[in-house]
Amino acid sequence: MRMKRILITAVLATYSLAICFGQISGRQWLNLNYAGDENEYHNLDIHLPNLERPAYKAIIVIYGSAWFGNNMKQFAFDTFGKQLLESGFAVIAINHRSSSDAVYPAQINDVKAAIRFVRGNAEQYNIDPSFIGITGFSSGGHLASLAGASNNVREFTVNNTSVDIEGDVGNYTSYSSAVNAVVDWFGPIDMALMDNCKGPKQGNSPEAALIRGNPADNLDLIALLNPITFLDKTDPHFLVIHGEADNVVPHCQSELFAKALDERELLTEFISVPGGQHGPVTFNEDTFQKMIDFFLKEANKNNDSAVQ
Repeated sequence: MRMKRILITAVLATYSLAICFGQISGRQWLNLNYAGDENEYHNLDIHLPNLERPAYKAIIVIYGSAWFGNNMKQFAFDTFGKQLLESGFAVIAINHRSSSDAVYPAQINDVKAAIRFVRGNAEQYNIDPSFIGITGFSSGGHLASLAGASNNVREFTVNNTSVDIEGDVGNYTSYSSAVNAVVDWFGPIDMALMDNCKGPKQGNSPEAALIRGNPADNLDLIALLNPITFLDKTDPHFLVIHGEADNVVPHCQSELFAKALDERELLTEFISVPGGQHGPVTFNEDTFQKMIDFFLKEANKNNDSAVQ
């Protein structure tokens, strides 16, 4: 528990960027439950911009918490959701189960359930379901990347270990959970290489808590945490952003991911931020604009070919 408190405190301190905006928010719906239960960790918020349109293309935003947080959706919205809202996107900030609430793959099951909920209720909330992008930072970057890499994947097996990536959370299981574009902000990717990309971390790491086991002893399950495992050329395009001075998630994690994406022609750009830390310096006006420009380009490109 002490490790959990320290990590969450550090994450909150790291991302506390106070950015003031004008009146950018139109309508909003807060604490909608996407799972059909009464659990706070299954709530999401929908924000529409103060622009008159018949419907709004959407971006889902996911907080970072080392998978320890289960009610930090406002944190994600405050970190970079406001910039996306100002750019004309509907922004959906979601909660998900923490590693204390449930073992993996519960977290990605929740993300996919939230996407299905948005698609299933698109008309009610003025969402254009032809484009749903996703972004997250740190562990949220991992979940966003995993969501994009596992488009149209249900169960997946590595050797003798299988996971149900899609899951059956919520009442909208007939809808697609596919996303159309991904921005990964310094997400951990290969948990077998979290020790400076030389091997798995030893001891009580966040990834150990996520699988409730020692990563070195569960390499097949660790492979099923890795977005690279699921990648194929039908997946959406990615923008990857990572600070070179990140002392929480090694910069080499995004180097590995960018290489894998590039090999499959899925990488739009890998932005490596000199002096960028795990939030500070990496989050800046230029990288925020890169994120916005990427989503706008992908949204326009997907007008005629997006997943419905």
